[in-house]
Amino acid sequence: MAALGWLTPRRRSATARSVLAGEASAEAARKSSLELEDADQLENQAPPGEEERDQEEQEPVFPVVGDDKAAAFFDLDNTVMQGAAIFHFGRGLYKRKFFQRRELTRFAWQQAWFRIAGIEDPEHMQDAQNSALSIVKGHRVSELMSIGEEIYDEYMAERIWPGTRALAQAHLDAGQKVWLVTAAPVEIATVIARRLGLTGALGTVAESIGGVYTGRLVGEPLHGPAKAEAVRALAAAEGLELGRCAAYSDSHNDIPMLSLVGHPYAINPDAKLRTYAKERDWRLRDYRTGRKAAKVGIPAAAGVGAVAGGTAAVIALQRRRR
Repeated sequence: MAALGWLTPRRRSATARSVLAGEASAEAARKSSLELEDADQLENQAPPGEEERDQEEQEPVFPVVGDDKAAAFFDLDNTVMQGAAIFHFGRGLYKRKFFQRRELTRFAWQQAWFRIAGIEDPEHMQDAQNSALSIVKGHRVSELMSIGEEIYDEYMAERIWPGTRALAQAHLDAGQKVWLVTAAPVEIATVIARRLGLTGALGTVAESIGGVYTGRLVGEPLHGPAKAEAVRALAAAEGLELGRCAAYSDSHNDIPMLSLVGHPYAINPDAKLRTYAKERDWRLRDYRTGRKAAKVGIPAAAGVGAVAGGTAAVIALQRRRR
């Protein structure tokens, strides 16, 4: 902590929480990846025909085959998957009667904002995390992992961007490890990583005692600078050279993570990230528009009752700001 002495107490506290969140996430990710290795041998085979479809989306300028000092780090929400994982998870928990309709309305509003505005608003993301923590408090970690498998099939599987998945597969084919990096709970992120055949996931670590959630976080949500800290901690533990690694994200909030690596990619970028990436000649990929978006098939809103009202409100708010 001595290196943080020049910061104000408030900034020092925020930085310490980011470091704590990042280190906790890296530790959880390495532990879960060991468990995933055995499962990957059985489940990492693509369905017949899927490899051919993905190759149409792939533009292989990188990675370098056999470079074991390199790895790839992928943001999840709107980079690998359309929408936000925490909101899809909330829908699944509501279906299983974990909470009431008024809480579903809040989740739906947040998801509508995310999809229409295309922005990771820190306040909305924090509110979603707080909602999720209060909902899972007292439940067993193993229970949420099992439910996460079901929710992936119900709400997430069809929302994976084929183009981004092909990029991840290129790293795997080159013999490199591939990690998700997300503000979503690490347990849910791990489920998604396993189902996609990836190495593992860095995610927000919720405190648990005796396998039961306490309703508190370890550090803070893995968002913004905390993601960069998690990647840095994992790279150190894995013996990686960040200058040879790649990172992929849609959000300007992830510029700290993208700036860590030698091969940053802007995927489906928001306006700020697009500008920032173009100024620095970073590679860009956009799977939302033109022929590729038509092939992926972007769904209309999130498909639960309160989303229609939330979407209308977001559109009205956007118009007022013009």
